Parts: sequence; C-alpha cells; structure tokens
Amino acid sequence: MNKIKYIFLILILILTACTSTSNSDNTPASPIAPTGVLFPPSDSTPLPTRPAFKPAELVAYTAQTGDTLPALAARFNTTVDEILSANTFIPRDATTMPAGMPMQIPIYYRALWGTPFQSIPDQAFINSPTSSGFNTEAFVQSQNGWWKNYSAYVGGRTRTGAELVDYVAMNYSISPRLLLAILEYQGGALTKEEPPVSRKLLGLDRLFWESHYLQLVLAANELNNGYYGWRQGSLLEFEDASGNLFRPDPWQNAGSVALQYYFSRMMSADEFSQAIGSSGLAKTYVSLFGNPWDDPFELIPGSLTQPELLLPFPKSQTWSYTGGPHTGWGTGEPLAALDFAPPSEKSGCTSAKPENYVVAVADGLVVRSSTNEGVVLDLDKDGDERTGWVIYYLHLATNQRAVVGLNLNAGDLIGYPSCEGGRSTGTHVHVARKYNGEWILADSAIPFVLSGWTAHSGSAEYLGTLTKGNATVIACECGDEFTSVNAEYP
Repeated sequence: MNKIKYIFLILILILTACTSTSNSDNTPASPIAPTGVLFPPSDSTPLPTRPAFKPAELVAYTAQTGDTLPALAARFNTTVDEILSANTFIPRDATTMPAGMPMQIPIYYRALWGTPFQSIPDQAFINSPTSSGFNTEAFVQSQNGWWKNYSAYVGGRTRTGAELVDYVAMNYSISPRLLLAILEYQGGALTKEEPPVSRKLLGLDRLFWESHYLQLVLAANELNNGYYGWRQGSLLEFEDASGNLFRPDPWQNAGSVALQYYFSRMMSADEFSQAIGSSGLAKTYVSLFGNPWDDPFELIPGSLTQPELLLPFPKSQTWSYTGGPHTGWGTGEPLAALDFAPPSEKSGCTSAKPENYVVAVADGLVVRSSTNEGVVLDLDKDGDERTGWVIYYLHLATNQRAVVGLNLNAGDLIGYPSCEGGRSTGTHVHVARKYNGEWILADSAIPFVLSGWTAHSGSAEYLGTLTKGNATVIACECGDEFTSVNAEYP
C-alpha cells in the first residue's frame, strides 16, 4: 500500500512539472499561478462562463487543497470510478489530493452553475496557521470604526469587540480576519463611527439572536455549513433569499462556496451577485489585509492520514456509543464529532465513577482547557492549536480536568465525562479532530478511527455506526447492548 502511495506521489511530481497552466480542453477558468493556486481575477477581468459540456466529456481540473475523490465526483456530477479511469495514476485508496495536481474529470453538465470567481482561499477562511501572529485587538484598535468600542458579556465575562471576534474564531475555527472583513462589509464596523440602526447587523433572522455578537455567531455557523457541505460534496445547490436556485461552479473551492452560501441566507439578485464577486467581500478583505491568494500555504496536504488514536476511555472498559457523526461546534456542519458515555445505573446527568475517566487518545500537550470552550490536545506539541493535528474534547467536568501546559501520554487521564459545557442530556464526552485548524469530518476520506473502530454516518446527525472487522456498534442515546464499545487497545 505504501509503495502505491509512493508511486502516486512520484507521478504527481512528474505530471505537475510537465503541465502548463493552460487548460488542455480550453475550459475557461481563473488564472493559475505557477504553484497551481488559483488567483481571483481583477475587477476589470471578464468572468469566464462554462459551456454545456457533453456527457462524460473530460475537462481539465487542478486539484485544490482538501479535495477528495468522492467530493469531486459529486461536484462534477460523475463517479469516483470514472475519475479513477481517467486518472490511472491515482490509487483507489487515495485520501486527499495534492494541491496543484493536474487531473482530467469526466463531467456531466448541470444548468445554472454559478460564477467561477473565487473570493477567498481555504487557508484564509479557516483559523489556520496563516492566522498565527495576527493581533486582532491591535488591528481593531488601529481602525476608526465603532467595533473597537463594542463589547458584550460572553462566556462568563465582558469581552471587547476584538475579543469577541477571537472567541468566535477559536470556537468555530474561522479566520478572525475573515470575520472582521464580514463585519466591515455588512456593517462598516471598522470604518464607520456608528453601527447600523438595525439590530440585525448581518441580516440573519433568528428570534432573540439580534445582538451584534449573536449575529456574528450565526454568521460563523452558516459559513461552516457552507464550507464543510462543499468539502464533503453534500452541498451542491441552494436558494438565495428570494428562492432563486444557485449551484456553485464545480471548480470552486470550499472557502468561496462558504461565502456564497452565507450571503444567500440574506441576499438575492444583484446584491448577492455583488457580494460574491470581485467588488464584494473579496475587495473588502484585500483592502484590509492584502491579497490572501499571495500566501501559498497548503492547508490540507495530499495523502493526509490520521495518526493512531485510542478510544477516549480506559483500556478494558465498556462505554456506550451515544452519538454518531455530528457537529464539532455549533449546529449542522461540520459533522466531525462522536459521543461516548460511561456505564451508569441512571440516565441523565450523573457523576461518573472514579474509574470511568476520559483519556488522551494520543500523546499531546493540553493547549486549551475550559468548561464552556472545551479541551484541546495538541499532538505536535508546538502550543498552537491551529497547526497540525489536534483533538477536541467537550463536556469534561471542571474537577480534575487537565490544565493548560500539561504534557500527556496516550491513555492518561484528561478529565471526567459530564454535562458541563454546551447542551447535554446525559453524562458523556464529545470528541473531534482538527488539522491545521480545519475540522476533519468523521465519515470522510480520512475516517475517524479510534482503537481500530471506524465511524460511519447515519441518516441524520448523531446516528450511524462504529465498525471493526465484523463487529458493528449502533449509535443511540439509549445506551443498550447494541451501543457497547470495548476499549481493547494495546
């Protein structure tokens, strides 16, 4: 298997070195940099349009960071088998495609494909390593807008406008720069002296969620729904605020589709077209922070695989699998998390027995520890949860929870399951993965595997299974014998 992957990588290097930046089938696309990263056209550049392709016509595509074969097949309305037949150098068990790799994809045309313009690269959408070193407080205070004087009581204390941005950026793992650009584009937060009269700053309609801070929370949630829906290939079309159908261009990247989906929640027609075009949010972002496409950072490398992880409870214990793939944070996407509950004689929120603690699923450094915001185990131990693999835990009890700076070995106690933090109907632990700040979907080309148990999605959030060999465990809050998982790891 490793030999196949090695050959795959060698072929990628050869093909990339020998391929020009033009499309072999003359399919219009955005300009391509020598590295293979797509750059948005300037305001004066006419946007290309897509022709009505013949069924199974091969079109040129340059792999973008985080691309997987199932998602590409869904976007181009084809199948994984057809893509593999057209690109015989790609092994069937390939996970993520290397950014810049040239491909030929059999396409089946869908009407109403949207603009090919790309608003933002994925690494500038995610709270990724590209956000390291950015001082949100200093930047906001350097501006003349009303946001620097805004504050709200959140998470147990009063926070400044900049702190609120960082708080949302951390929890949802969305770039603070992007959140600031949205606040400026829709509310003049960085340049206008007074906020808009309307309490619904960003135009998002939800009862009792009208404050400026809660509007930002709603925005982050919608952005993630768009980003991860496109990333996994489940979001292929949606309607704008007037009910007009919109289908993202198959060549799009996840960050740009996330903005398209977000703006469709409150805009339509010309207002929507402007927001997702070169004179919209993209222009505001560049005016504040420079061109994000100038940073060639690769968010998700090719052939990414998960490190070996243990189940999050002690060896030889049996816990219940109470939640299949569901949101890592917020509501809806990303479906990155799994839930496990300790054995108990009572249902609901009860104290776990001393022996039923949660363990570190791998060696790592604790870089965040909070009741409301969760615990983060940094596997590369560099102290920055935006880099490399991290494991996110939620619902760990305050008592005996691992503190920031604690270096843990796999299997060490990291805390006790509880109902603390977020919403919970019973004592359990919520566990998810991130890589370079991006939530990694539990059922994906990089499956969530814990002590050999592989997670699979069900027909809805929290449903699904764990499989290991011929054994199958079914997720259910009921905690019956069909949910039982035994942590028999080495």
